[in-house]
Amino acid sequence: MSDAAKSTLAWLFIVMAIIGIIVGLMFGYQNFKVFSREQEGKAQLAEATFGKQVQLEQAKANLEAQKLNSQAEVERAKGAAQAIEIESGKLTENYIRYLWVQQQENLNDKTVIYIPTEAGLPITESARIR
Repeated sequence: MSDAAKSTLAWLFIVMAIIGIIVGLMFGYQNFKVFSREQEGKAQLAEATFGKQVQLEQAKANLEAQKLNSQAEVERAKGAAQAIEIESGKLTENYIRYLWVQQQENLNDKTVIYIPTEAGLPITESARIR
């Protein structure tokens, strides 16, 4: 075989190899696109499932908190009923004052309370103690 034939055969082999690589890349790219979309769909599904689980757990926590709050309210009402029963079944003036004082303990220091005087005017804050 002559050098020219060998050279032509080598060039033909190189061209065929390049065409084969291009065709392979074309099919490989299509498969990669399908694979990529499939993985993206799986990721979106997993994210949606996780979001749903988070919402369910938050709803369960809210329900549990509401149950505990209602139990606390029932116990508070039972205590108030017992206190009224101790007071001979009547809401006396003294007991109402006691409840008002108890409520005031829960207020912060910045709360201002106006108490009407005999003339119906509030006491001024000029002598207010800080």
